[in-house]
Amino acid sequence: MNALMYPLSTEKALGLIDRQNTISYVVDIRCGKAQIKQEFEKLFNVKVDKINTTTTLNNTKKAYIRINKAYKAGDVARKLKLV
Repeated sequence: MNALMYPLSTEKALGLIDRQNTISYVVDIRCGKAQIKQEFEKLFNVKVDKINTTTTLNNTKKAYIRINKAYKAGDVARKLKLV
């Protein structure tokens, strides 16, 4: 099962990249934080510090993935073609 579905490219999500070193992703609603962290670290070769998740009213799940300060969220965003 693929935990990561697609990155968010809203104004808020793009602001979090610079301000909090955080990437926002829509994820599979059945996946937990540990599975999201494992897949994200493997896919982008970065260390994840923290993950916050929220379920929206239209039954989708968003993950706010804070990347370790040793890595730059901007580099991950460039790989995803967000910036």
